[in-house]
Amino acid sequence: MLAVSVLSCSAPTYRVFDKRVKFDEERKQLTLEYLASHYGLVQEEPTIVPKMVVLHWTAIADLERSYDAMNPVRLPGSREGIAAASALNVSAHYLIDRDGTIFRQLPDTVMARHVIGLNHCAIGVENVGSAEEPLTKAQLKANAALVRHLKRKYPIDYVIGHYEYTAFEGHDLWLEKDDGYRTQKTDPGEKFIKKVRNRLEELDLKEIPK
Repeated sequence: MLAVSVLSCSAPTYRVFDKRVKFDEERKQLTLEYLASHYGLVQEEPTIVPKMVVLHWTAIADLERSYDAMNPVRLPGSREGIAAASALNVSAHYLIDRDGTIFRQLPDTVMARHVIGLNHCAIGVENVGSAEEPLTKAQLKANAALVRHLKRKYPIDYVIGHYEYTAFEGHDLWLEKDDGYRTQKTDPGEKFIKKVRNRLEELDLKEIPK
């Protein structure tokens, strides 16, 4: 692993390591198709302007298997529930291990498929864990440090849990064109997202739509 950057916005200092998912020409084209078909955004490059950060859990118990689930370009056969919407595999910009180590999987301004309706403006952060393996205090600290870092770089207005995404239906940021494409989510847990927000009060982030 190669340390590519340092988050020094708060103590302790966090290093971010590269652990890139495959992003070849096929993934690029599938991403461009997703932007066009789901958001009506016809672009030459699959880029985004980040305006929110969405926190997730992987529902997989360890780092390598979490990474392996996102690395392939195409969705596996086990994801029938979302396959009809696109063959593009899910991914996230960052993956945080249970000890708080942060890995970058994609550039911040390249679209990742991780949240319905909002991928065009959202940086995704996956955390190794699940309802049965709740996210750790080390992950809490790492998520807060990462969000502070991203807020300094981009016009981030919102930090949300994946389970909150449908609150944005009807909001200007919601561009999903398929009214039947929704999934029910619980990650990363209400307690975790509340603790993250409590640590970020000084950022004056916007509340999610009611």
